[in-house]
Amino acid sequence: MLDDTPAPTGLFTDDSQVSRCVWCRATPHYQNYHDTEWGFPVADERRLFEKICLEGFQAGLSWLTILNKREAFRQGFANFEMDQVAAFGEADVKRLVLDAGIVRHRGKIASTINNAQRAIVLRQEFGSLGAYLWGFEPAPESRPGQITRQTLSGMTTSPESIALSKDLRKRGWSFVGPTTMYALMQAMGLVNDHLEGCSARERALEARRSFQSPKHTPKSRPV
Repeated sequence: MLDDTPAPTGLFTDDSQVSRCVWCRATPHYQNYHDTEWGFPVADERRLFEKICLEGFQAGLSWLTILNKREAFRQGFANFEMDQVAAFGEADVKRLVLDAGIVRHRGKIASTINNAQRAIVLRQEFGSLGAYLWGFEPAPESRPGQITRQTLSGMTTSPESIALSKDLRKRGWSFVGPTTMYALMQAMGLVNDHLEGCSARERALEARRSFQSPKHTPKSRPV
């Protein structure tokens, strides 16, 4: 049973007295995502590519809607293995437009295929998608001293997410606006926006302290 009193701090507690960011209070599934994924650093290329794609599909919708459809998205998009997605053709687009388990937006489906092709080019240049994305991690001193509900209310983008969005668009990506890219940074642990007092905040900080961000290691080209 949830505590239904107002949450001016941006936190809520359940019967177990675990304190969490209030945005995840809707369902246990959402709370598990908050507790174990959101804000924890990720280097895995498949997971990073999946999140970019799903953030693009989320535009205009709630993240909970996308989270509830995530398994269907994985089935439809070859588990977001970008080499496979990059090879999708018109038959796959038609198949996905008819897939009631996902968000059936032709433009976003086509964007996912395009972005997979662009991600392969990035991998060739930087060694991995992770090495590219983590190059936009904000410097610690540029971050707010405390992450509160009031602080976050004015942080839908950042200079780094704006720069990331601009660079991706220049490289031919789509559905990668600055707000979408800031949401990616929050989810994949490039920033830790768990609120002060949230039970997951220190665990996410500790995970970042022990995390080795991927380095730019361009693949050698044949002579």
